[in-house]
Amino acid sequence: MEIQIAVAKINKYAVSESGDTLEVVERPTGGLSVVLADGQTSGRGAKAVSMMVVRKVIGLIAEGVRDGAAARAASDALFAEKQGKVISTLNIASVDLHSNTIVLTRNNPSPVFICRGEQIDAHIEESEPLGTSRNVRPVITEVAVEPELAIVIFTDGIVHAGKRRGQPMDVAETLRSLMEDQDPSPQQLADSLLAHAVQLDDGRPADDISVLVLKVSPRAGDHVRRMNVRLPFNG
Repeated sequence: MEIQIAVAKINKYAVSESGDTLEVVERPTGGLSVVLADGQTSGRGAKAVSMMVVRKVIGLIAEGVRDGAAARAASDALFAEKQGKVISTLNIASVDLHSNTIVLTRNNPSPVFICRGEQIDAHIEESEPLGTSRNVRPVITEVAVEPELAIVIFTDGIVHAGKRRGQPMDVAETLRSLMEDQDPSPQQLADSLLAHAVQLDDGRPADDISVLVLKVSPRAGDHVRRMNVRLPFNG
């Protein structure tokens, strides 16, 4: 088996900088962690907040600090700097090669979807963003690595998509239609969810949108680890 990770992101319409930040860091005991933060509002100020949160988290993870403790430390740092006036959501997805599990750490009211074939479960436990107080704790879920497992994480741009037209996005139904008809790659899943959200917003996203998908697939070929990044720009 192998775990494939894919991301699709887009800025809020007419805003030059996304308030979402995503980074991947190798864990000191093996495996990878993907860290996604969404700073309050949008634009440059939100970007500064989400970058501060992500850099704090990946720095601690790289030092061997557990994900939950890293999330709490980032929340405390944000609260101390902004006095509770600015918040940020946070998701961490960590692939643990020793336990053969994926650990999901969430400080984000938006749900996480865990798909096992055509079974789709929404994890909607109440979750508080970072920076609201000194006692913010994450929701932590541990999932065994198994064939056909797919994990879908996103920022609230997906949740807001279509609301101004009175047609909010049904993420579970969209995932179900994608999973039933084919065996989509993680990039196809991320791209399809993002494209549907943008369509619901008439091509003008009402918020920054980031979609992260982790999927367990049969291993093909060699043992080489690979990463591909596509960054469109006007130049």
